[in-house]
Amino acid sequence: MAPVAEPVDPRKRTGGVSGVKVALSTASVYPESTATAFEIAARLGYDGVEVMVWTDPVSQDVDALRRLSDYHRMPVLAVHAPCLLITQRVWSTDPWVKLQRARKAALRLGASTVVVHPPFRWQRNYARDFVRGIWRMADETDVRFAVENMYPWRYRDREMLAYAPDWDVTREDYRHFTVDLSHAATSRTETLEMVARMGDRLAHVHLADGSGSAKDEHLVPGRGSQPCGALLESLAASDYRGHVVIEVNTRRAMSAAERESDLAEALSFTRRHLAVPSPSRPSSVRA
Repeated sequence: MAPVAEPVDPRKRTGGVSGVKVALSTASVYPESTATAFEIAARLGYDGVEVMVWTDPVSQDVDALRRLSDYHRMPVLAVHAPCLLITQRVWSTDPWVKLQRARKAALRLGASTVVVHPPFRWQRNYARDFVRGIWRMADETDVRFAVENMYPWRYRDREMLAYAPDWDVTREDYRHFTVDLSHAATSRTETLEMVARMGDRLAHVHLADGSGSAKDEHLVPGRGSQPCGALLESLAASDYRGHVVIEVNTRRAMSAAERESDLAEALSFTRRHLAVPSPSRPSSVRA
C-alpha cells in the first residue's frame, strides 16, 4: 500500500504542467462524509473538489460547504446535481428546481460547472423538455451544465433503457458534456470515440476505470481496461480548459489509510498523464 501523502501547501496547487485542475469528488470517500472529502483533498494536494449533492446534509448546505472550502482552502470547482435514485427527494421532487438550486449553489461557491444526468425514462415531462430546458438554463448565467453519459441497466441477459432522451448523450444537442469513463465501460462504449463525438463541447471529465462489467465500478484509474492515460494525455496536448474529477469507489477500503492511499494513487496517475501530452493524439477538446 502506498504511503499516505503529507499535507500540501495550497499555494503550490497549480493545476499541474498542463494547467488542468484535478478535483476530488466528495462521492469518492463514501461512506465517509462530505467534510472528510474536503479534508482528504486538501491533505493530498488536489486542486479542488466536486460536491456530490446527496443524502449527507452538509452536501445540501451551501453555507456549510463555504465554511469547509474556506477552512481547508479547497475551492469547489463543480457541483453535481442530485440526480440519483437515492436523491429523488433532495432539494425538491421537481427536477428543474434541483437544477436551479444546483446552479445557485455553484454561483455562491464559485464553481464553474453543474454536472447533470439525463432524466430517468419515467420522468416523462422532464425528459420531454430536457434538451431545450438545459439550453435555456445555460443561456441564463456563465455556469456550464455538463450533461453526463450514462449506460443501459443490465440484469443477466436483460437490458433496460433507464434514461431519456438517451443514455448516450452524444446523440442529443447539448452545449456541454461530462464524460465518465466508468459509465463508458459499463455501457461498453469506445470511450475515445465518444470523446471525439463530444469534440469541443467536452467540458468536464469524471475519471475512473472500469472493466466492462454490468456494474458501474468506478475503479481507481489504471486498474481496469479504460484508456484513462490516453485520454488525459490527449487533454494535455489540446486546449482543454475544463476540470478532471476523480470519482472512484472506495467503499471496500478496509481502513481510512487504505482509502486515502487509493485517492493518492488516483491523483498521482492523473497528474502523471496530464504532464506527458501525447503528440500522436492531437485533440480539439476544450471547455
